[in-house]
Amino acid sequence: VQLVESGGGLVQPGGSLRLSCVASGFTPDYYTIGWFRQAPGKEREGMVSIVLSDGITYYTDSVKGRFTISRDNAKNTVYLQMNSLKPEDTAVYYCAAGWAGTIGPRSFTGRLQYDYWGQGTQVTVSS
Repeated sequence: VQLVESGGGLVQPGGSLRLSCVASGFTPDYYTIGWFRQAPGKEREGMVSIVLSDGITYYTDSVKGRFTISRDNAKNTVYLQMNSLKPEDTAVYYCAAGWAGTIGPRSFTGRLQYDYWGQGTQVTVSS
C-alpha cells in the first residue's frame, strides 16, 4: 500500500490550497482515507475522513465549513480542499488509510485506526 500526498505550499492567510492523496496497492471499497496534520511541537491530529465506498464524510469542528474532503475513485485520489486558511493551519499534512469497518464518527480522528500513511506535505500559512 502506498499513499502519496501533494499540493502543499506557502499561502497567505485567507487563501486556499487543495491537497491530493494518491493511493495504490489496496482495494478502495474496504478503506477509509483520513487527513491528519502535525504542527511543530504538537501531536498529530485527525481532521476529516471519507469512506471510499460510499463517500460518507466525517469532520472535526475545527475544520468544518472551511475544509472539504472528496474522492475520485477512478483516479484513486482523495482531495482536501482548504479554504479561509489561518496561520494556525500551518502543519505537515498527512493522509492515511484504514479499514472502513472500524472507522466511524467517534473514531475517525484516532491515529491507531489507520494502518498506512503517506510521507506528508508541508502547508505554511503566512503573510
